[in-house]
Amino acid sequence: MHEEKREKPKRKVNNNKRAPLKVYIPTTVSVGNLATILKVRIERLQRRIVDLGVTESPSYDYVLTTDYATLLAEEFGRQPVIDDEAAFDLFPPTPHSDPASLPLRPPIVTIMGHVDHGKTTLLDTLRSSSVAKGEAGGITQHIGAFSVPVQTASSESSSLKSITFLDTPGHAAFSAMRARGAGVTDIIVLVVAADDGIMPQTREVIELYKKFQDTVGLVVAINKVDKPAADVETVEKALMAEGIQLESYGGDIPAVYVSGLTGQGLPDLVETLAALAEMQDLRAEQTGFAFGEILESKVQRGLGFVATALISKGSLKTGSHIVSGLHYAKVRRMTDSTGKVVSVATPGMAVTVSGWKTLPKAGDNVIEGAEADVKKALANRIRQNEIEASLADVDAINETRRVERELRAAEVQAKHKRSSPQSKAQVVEESGPKELRIIIKADVSGSAEAVEGALQGIGNKIATSKVISTRVGEVSESDVTLAQTADAMIIAFSVAVPRSIQHLASQNGVQISSSDIIYKVMDDVRNRVRALLPPIIETTVTGEANVLQLFDIQLKDKSMKKVAGCRVANGLIEKSKHARVVRKGETVYEGSLDTLKQLKRDVTEVRKGTECGLSFDGFSDLQDGDLIQTFERIEKPGLL
Repeated sequence: MHEEKREKPKRKVNNNKRAPLKVYIPTTVSVGNLATILKVRIERLQRRIVDLGVTESPSYDYVLTTDYATLLAEEFGRQPVIDDEAAFDLFPPTPHSDPASLPLRPPIVTIMGHVDHGKTTLLDTLRSSSVAKGEAGGITQHIGAFSVPVQTASSESSSLKSITFLDTPGHAAFSAMRARGAGVTDIIVLVVAADDGIMPQTREVIELYKKFQDTVGLVVAINKVDKPAADVETVEKALMAEGIQLESYGGDIPAVYVSGLTGQGLPDLVETLAALAEMQDLRAEQTGFAFGEILESKVQRGLGFVATALISKGSLKTGSHIVSGLHYAKVRRMTDSTGKVVSVATPGMAVTVSGWKTLPKAGDNVIEGAEADVKKALANRIRQNEIEASLADVDAINETRRVERELRAAEVQAKHKRSSPQSKAQVVEESGPKELRIIIKADVSGSAEAVEGALQGIGNKIATSKVISTRVGEVSESDVTLAQTADAMIIAFSVAVPRSIQHLASQNGVQISSSDIIYKVMDDVRNRVRALLPPIIETTVTGEANVLQLFDIQLKDKSMKKVAGCRVANGLIEKSKHARVVRKGETVYEGSLDTLKQLKRDVTEVRKGTECGLSFDGFSDLQDGDLIQTFERIEKPGLL
């Protein structure tokens, strides 16, 4: 009974470990803004509103009173505080009441597909530049955004003058970037190689399309049709099997046959995209504060922190004040995809923005506002983030203390059972796997995110990789210091490592691995984790000899030594190899040969079918009928 009473307080502490998160809510708040404050999907919030009977149709801009907002916050495990000042923030603009009255905007078209199916080459031919050659290993490493003028037969009668293309990576490690591209796009161009067919990333893109198909169009571009091994019909049937209903088979999804290398079919692709965009009737406000999304961010020499922003509403001008997540900028300079400086960015444009105080995160919204409003919203966001961080710190402290208690208990238990092999194995298991700690430095935030996702947790329960830090920019002295302190290695992905930093790392025993191709980075880390595993020892028997008779011979110091007269039955008996005595199927001794003679001559090896005399170093209990085996041990790296 006493033990049960001691247990109860522990359970109570664990239940109360995670306190409700405090959130600030204004007196009145729209459904869309409340979803942002509570950090829940708006669809989930709308379902809860209907379940509670607040209203049957909670639209994005439906306004909730304090009572309802408080009730909903508590439903999602939050601690609501009604405070207009502390709750002030900048939110995405509400949908326009009359979209048909707005001017047309360029469509956002995302090129997607499996790695090496020719996406970048296709886009490269469309805009007649050499991006594919500039990409590391010919593989797109992060989202590129480019505007392509529309020059079609119907362009004179059409108001559509340009198309904004996004080129997303096809490698498996970049799935988050592909999802981000799909989330901001109007039309997906699914590139499938005619000589390769449906591949893993092709299926992933199809799943993304199905997720967004109510708002996103799809065009299939069957690429590399100029190759001898191209089989368009097989590719089309495979697409149908994946649920893509092509027009040629009675569906509504157009397929265009193209060659990124020769340019074949590209005018047809642009015509198809322009027609689909006109059907979608894409419109947006071109005045007022700008709203968009960060596609990519990086540190650029001479400009500091820069980010590629895709504008979806309003117009962004030089000198504007913008906020993205916990990051603020006064727009100092904007350039388009060709590097040309622009003063105004309108919907559908992707521009590189400089002037950020800190590096924004890819995937976050970017919102323009008055300077005072932006700074006020930023201060409130930072305060809310600190509240969340402090709760996370409490959880981390409690978890660390729990692990320490378990380790202490395991050590005490191990002392009592040290003689038991099983208990030793348990102690090793509880101490956790060996870790290859990694610090990632990358050229842009999206690449850093992808590399972290690809490298985190490579291994098994014995040895694994662990990413302890992910940053953007060149490798610096502070990175080397952190790596030395944490016993970590540094991955420099598409960033320079200054000679002085290389020298410093060498002096401090810090390993730096540089590459700009992600699958090479993954292979390197996999090999390093494999080196942490205990090696696999393989034994290969090189020779066997049967003991026929035993002799006692007198040595120079007058002592007697037992020598076995043997005949080699298999292979080659070598004095330099390991040797063992096998008796009735069991090994009774393992060591090395002390003597190997043939007709009283010392020899180093004896071949099959010949006789010899041999003795062991430190073992004399040889018997007639024993089997002598020589063998070698081969050490191989462990398997992941």
